[in-house]
Amino acid sequence: MGNSALRSHLETSQKTGVFQLTAKGLQEFPEELQRLTANLRTVDLSGNKIEVLPAAIGNFLQLRSLTLNSNRLTALPSEMGKLKKLETLCLNGNRIERLPPTLGQLKALRTLNLAGNQISEFPLGLGTLRQLDMLDLSRNHIHIVPPEVSDLQAIEINLNQNQISVVSPEISRCPRLKVLRLEENCLELSSIPQAILSDSQVSLLSLEGNLFEVKNLREIEGYEKVRPRRCVPLPVCRFLTASPLLLLSTWNDSQPPRRSSPEAPPMRPDLHLQAEPAPV
Repeated sequence: MGNSALRSHLETSQKTGVFQLTAKGLQEFPEELQRLTANLRTVDLSGNKIEVLPAAIGNFLQLRSLTLNSNRLTALPSEMGKLKKLETLCLNGNRIERLPPTLGQLKALRTLNLAGNQISEFPLGLGTLRQLDMLDLSRNHIHIVPPEVSDLQAIEINLNQNQISVVSPEISRCPRLKVLRLEENCLELSSIPQAILSDSQVSLLSLEGNLFEVKNLREIEGYEKVRPRRCVPLPVCRFLTASPLLLLSTWNDSQPPRRSSPEAPPMRPDLHLQAEPAPV
């Protein structure tokens, strides 16, 4: 990318507080952004080849949204903890193996998206993020959901497509957790803590693609608490622009849902509890 084009982006960003430079083959975080630390609120550098996020990222004290999806990051600097106003951090599709402890200092963080990285241990220390709504750790290499998960304040936790075989019953103590996604892992029926169904706030539990037939969840006490909840099937979702959390509903069994579009198939009850077993 030429200097004139970068200069043009910088001039625009100085006025708007937004810097977006995606899929331009950048191999380094643009040093020129240091001139804008006082007023940048949004940075999106997705689809580049950036391998290192410099310590100077901690100087962007007004930053509210940082997106670096589909780069080549392997780690995050401890200086990330200085971004006290950061609300959204999206790092999908990198090579990150672990998170710095200072990430727990991001008190304003609401969305943390780390899908498609190389994280093998469930990140500890995120319980201090009192504003966290969404934690996406899908498509990593996590094996165990530890007892410390109970500290999380997230409304939704996405752990789809990991290698999870153990889920601590302490997850039922997450005070705000409504949506728990555990699709395509290595869970046996006996690995599902009863407390998730009977003693938690969870209203959508997604378990397709594990080592048991999801319909057998009926054997676990507390199943009736989750069963009446419904989720809009995927073909319908393309007609909706609301947050995924707004797709949940609490219709009664005697009152079938109406179709959202003439093109969409009828909604099926208990979508997440009638899936076919995963292929062996």
